[in-house]
Order: sequence, then C-alpha cells, then structure tokens
Amino acid sequence: MSAINITNVTVLDNPSMFLKPFQFEISYECLIPLKDDLEWKLIYVGSAEDEKYDQVLESVLVGPVNVGNYRFLFQADPPEWTKIPDEDILGVTVLLLTCSYLGQEFIRVGYYVSTEYADDSLNLEPPAKVLINQVRRTVLAEKPRVTKFPMAFNAPLANEKVEEDANNTSNGSNLLPVDAS
Repeated sequence: MSAINITNVTVLDNPSMFLKPFQFEISYECLIPLKDDLEWKLIYVGSAEDEKYDQVLESVLVGPVNVGNYRFLFQADPPEWTKIPDEDILGVTVLLLTCSYLGQEFIRVGYYVSTEYADDSLNLEPPAKVLINQVRRTVLAEKPRVTKFPMAFNAPLANEKVEEDANNTSNGSNLLPVDAS
C-alpha cells in the first residue's frame, strides 16, 4: 500500500496555445505522516527519438505532509520550443507528471499531447518554418497512463542508523535458551 494516493488530476485551460503555461489541479491523500517533502515534476518529452530533448518544466517540493487530503495548483511554463527538433514540434508527444519521495519516484502520470495549428488551413498546408504563435496543444486528459513504483515510505535508508527503543531495559529474561548439548 502506498502512503500517497493521487485522487484526481484536472488539466486546466485545455486546449491551450502552445506558449501558455500548463496548469494542473492535483488532489491527493496521505495515509501516513511523511517527515520529508514530496517532489512533484512536470516533464515535456521533446522527441521520442532522444531523451536529451526532454525538458523538466517545473519541480516543486511539498511537505512535510501529515495524514489528510490535499489539493494544489501546479503551474509550469511551456517548453522552450527552440530546444525541440523542428520535426517534433507538431504532432503527438508525451507530458509526464511525477512524484518522488526521498529522491525515489513512486508514481508517474503520463498524458499524450497533440500539437497542431489552431487554424485548420495551416494544418492542411503547413508553412516551411513552424509558426509557434499559431500552435495549439491539447492534453488528452481523459486517458492518462498511471505507473506506480514500489516504495518503502519512511523506511530507514541504508546510511541511516536505526535507533533502539530508549525504554528497552531488558535484563535478558526474554531471551530464548540456547541448546548447549
């Protein structure tokens, strides 16, 4: 069982022009108190051919998180379109919303994003150079792909010493006898 469950993600201002910020309303529940922050990231996949074109649009820390229900607005600038190969600006790509705890990703929500000209005539006869001010993006919010990764929340790390209970005043009477035969 996960300590964090995403209960809803709403993509706001969708569809939108390419150069406008992304906005998500994220709702989640926390089932056990977490000492450290959650890290939420939004990643735009610039090209299916090479991850060097992926762009982290925003990364925010939220926490520490106590037991309860939470909701926040996550806003991120659009990708730097000049860092995307020209042939990959229009078409279909992927947007990833991830959440990590103690540097370990435990959930990823993937969305397909369709980018095309807002003017149908430009889609029928695209100009040689992309007119980025005319490009519209649509996040296919109805069909997210959710991937969960196993995570031991609040488990001691390998370099973290587990402290013994200060109230343990055992005199050895609870030890099992050793067979000395």
